Amino acid sequence: MHALLPLLRTGWGWRAGSLVAARLPGSVSAGSRPGRAMALYHTEERGQPHSPGYRLFFKNEAGHYISPFHDIPLRVDFTEENGIPTKRARNDDYENLFNMVVEIPRWTNAKMEIATKEPLNPIKPDIKEGKLRYVANIFPHKGYIWNYGALPQTWEDPHRKDESTDCCGDDDPIDVCEIGSKVLSRGEVIRVKILGVLALIDQGETDWKIIAINVDDPEASKIHDIDDVKKYKPGYLEATLDWFRFYKVPEGKPENQFAFNGEFKSKVSSSLSKESDEEEQAWHFLGK
Repeated sequence: MHALLPLLRTGWGWRAGSLVAARLPGSVSAGSRPGRAMALYHTEERGQPHSPGYRLFFKNEAGHYISPFHDIPLRVDFTEENGIPTKRARNDDYENLFNMVVEIPRWTNAKMEIATKEPLNPIKPDIKEGKLRYVANIFPHKGYIWNYGALPQTWEDPHRKDESTDCCGDDDPIDVCEIGSKVLSRGEVIRVKILGVLALIDQGETDWKIIAINVDDPEASKIHDIDDVKKYKPGYLEATLDWFRFYKVPEGKPENQFAFNGEFKSKVSSSLSKESDEEEQAWHFLGK
């Protein structure tokens, strides 16, 4: 399989039909500068926080409701700035920029997720057996230890087995752990630089965890890959591994497992090739 970052760059199409989600006409562009993402999107809360009916909806600049799953571009768009075409950035870091939708701010405990099967795909509480779900505090940490969210227009196929993990996908967008120094807000849309990946096996399902950093973070200019994370944030990757290994244990569940013996990868490989039929690709990108 292609390296992870080239795979993300590809933007392979997927024939729609298996996901239930409303999509309004008039897709929006993400703009060209790293700091402009959230300015193009606004959020609207409905219901009471920490209640089953709570929803966080997204709007574009024109005030129209949009889906954060379908309408926010996966990759940062360098083709237009203020309506004027621009040259694509030559810096490799800019080639690797993706949009991230923040679902869960750092240090919070409420499990929130993009509602992939609801109209407009708002962010909603994760509910199991009628109860709101919260992650336990994994000593010595409080809640989620990164800003946690998802890459828009991505989906891990629950019907295709990944050769790297020998498990099928978890039927969700690809998760992102943003490791910058800022505590972000739920619903923010930020530009992130992808640094690497962790292959989590969660109750028999493949659940890739992208490690990334907000390009507007003060430390982003010096962190470019997993080795830089080890250098400038010592202990962070080890804490991340422990967190994902143990976070379901307080619920009475077994420890999670990992592919690659829990090693963080700057690249990941698979038997899939760019030339393979799109229905045979385990990482689907929801094409427009």
